[in-house]
Amino acid sequence: MPDAMPQSEGLGLARSAGALAGLRVIDLTRVLGGPYCTMVLSDHGAEVIKLEPPQGDEVRDWGPPFDAEGTASYFLNINRNKQSVGLDLSKPEGKEVLLRLLEGADVLIENFKPGSMEKWGLGYEQVLSKRFPRLVHCRVSGFGGTGPLGGFPGYDAVLQAMTGLMSINGTETSGPTRLGTPIVDIATGLFSTIAILMALQERERSGRGQYCDMTLHDCGMALLHPHAPNFFLNGKRPQATGNPHPNLVPYSKFTTRTCEIFVAAGNDPAFRKFCEFLGIPEVAKDERFATNGGRVVNREALTAILNERFATEDGHELTRRMLAAGLPAGPVLHVDEAMAADHTAHRAMVTELGSYRGLGTPIKLSRTPGGTRAVPPRFAEHTESVLQKHGYSAEEVKALRASGVLVEERRR
Repeated sequence: MPDAMPQSEGLGLARSAGALAGLRVIDLTRVLGGPYCTMVLSDHGAEVIKLEPPQGDEVRDWGPPFDAEGTASYFLNINRNKQSVGLDLSKPEGKEVLLRLLEGADVLIENFKPGSMEKWGLGYEQVLSKRFPRLVHCRVSGFGGTGPLGGFPGYDAVLQAMTGLMSINGTETSGPTRLGTPIVDIATGLFSTIAILMALQERERSGRGQYCDMTLHDCGMALLHPHAPNFFLNGKRPQATGNPHPNLVPYSKFTTRTCEIFVAAGNDPAFRKFCEFLGIPEVAKDERFATNGGRVVNREALTAILNERFATEDGHELTRRMLAAGLPAGPVLHVDEAMAADHTAHRAMVTELGSYRGLGTPIKLSRTPGGTRAVPPRFAEHTESVLQKHGYSAEEVKALRASGVLVEERRR
């Protein structure tokens, strides 16, 4: 991997070797959950070797939009800093290449159908844990390998539906609605990152790796706060509430003269301060609204009062003044507006390197800051360099290429 580039050559670039420098990750994942995990690791210095199947990671085709080389934005945003090797694991020689690459590796992450690695003679318990006792093996799957749904395929929207997330998103008129971002896949990537780092931390004490069993099902369920806890306590089926919070009022979207805004009052003192700021202190003294419980019961009446109060305001200017007064509020921005915001730039949340633009890392470390080190790889771009680094001779690489084990062009 190239050394961290100086900040002057782009935006949101790595300015250190990274907190995970020296960590080697063999990445067999495709689509989003697994690649999101390995992006987080690579942003912070891990060497990630992405082994792509002969057809490549299919999200290279999930567009438009595409870049000048025909790679979709879906792939570009989550595969920076990685090295790509085209490898056919269906061939015995391909499995031997994988095993050779695992020598000295710290982490293996894959999202094959449960049982696939075992069928190929690469199962963790039977083979990998014995040959590589320090290896952390993370599997990302839809439902895991056992249980009533064990082994079934899983996709983000399907798991949003099955875990209850869709049922609490949307409004009474819209019905259950898919979240606009693939939240289950992304959360699975983040939870997988946490699992891997936990296993690596424990390895410092035990000297042994372990298996991380990560599923879209479990990670989707873990996102049901506060709706599942509400159900556990009151036994009532949670309903979609649209923008309003089910447990807090006011915590919702309102319309101003210039834009929509979102305001939040997290407790009774905050609500009193909120009303004082808006010049309506009598509202906070109204017995219907004096406590959060009362405001939840009388939500519609309070909403009508606040909509009338906000109707003549410039929402952008008002929310800036509210923030300055310590009151949580903000304009409802479109994605292009959020990308162009001054604070987005200040926090380096848009990263640029050459023609590449992506979302920056949200993890800000003081001594070992992470960030973009290299642009997303072309398919099989690093095959030869990776194998040479792992001791393959030019003749061995040539033979593997001739046998079709190493794949240079995607097979459509």
